[in-house]
Amino acid sequence: MTERRRRVRPTDGLLIIGLVGRAGSGKSTVARLLETRGALVLDADRMGHEVTDTDPDVRMALEAQYGSRVYGADGRLDRATVAAHVFSDPAALQRLNHLVHPRILRRLHARLAHLAELHEPRVVVVDAALMLDWGFEAACDAVLAVTAPQAQQLARLIASRGWTAEQASARLANQQPNDYFERVADEVLHNDGTQEQLREAADAALERMLARRRSPSV
Repeated sequence: MTERRRRVRPTDGLLIIGLVGRAGSGKSTVARLLETRGALVLDADRMGHEVTDTDPDVRMALEAQYGSRVYGADGRLDRATVAAHVFSDPAALQRLNHLVHPRILRRLHARLAHLAELHEPRVVVVDAALMLDWGFEAACDAVLAVTAPQAQQLARLIASRGWTAEQASARLANQQPNDYFERVADEVLHNDGTQEQLREAADAALERMLARRRSPSV
């Protein structure tokens, strides 16, 4: 995949940045850094949780698949139980994706449409791990990729998600390599240094994207 599909000369005042990269690369950290610069972050993973927890059709389908106890007393999906099933059963994962992903996309497009109607200058960061699989980069003005050495990705996943080394390795084995994301990105952040270095790199990348947004020929 080498084609860079982007929005064509938008006039709504938005700079929509698609944030991509492998698990453990530091995308969430970059999203928070950009948020401190005034960006609005749309988190597709959080929207996915909203879908599975609140959409009645999704709840019905998941209860039919995994039993009523797949939802806790608080009404939230037992994601660990579902993950244990779907990551060892490709067909189950495909069914879950077909159920949830279109609903996430509808929410993302609806939020962006609402923001566009306001015609206010704003940076919007869309943090979506599967953005490129969905073709959602075509709804963005720029794509920002975050990469890191695999050893660091593994360490971050083990520390932040409580996975074993084997679980983290299995997840990364099913994802595209760093250079895949680099090829389709307008900007790349190599997250292999300090937090301050990452902040400075994110700031510089944001300034370049804003400059290109103002002057598309740059």
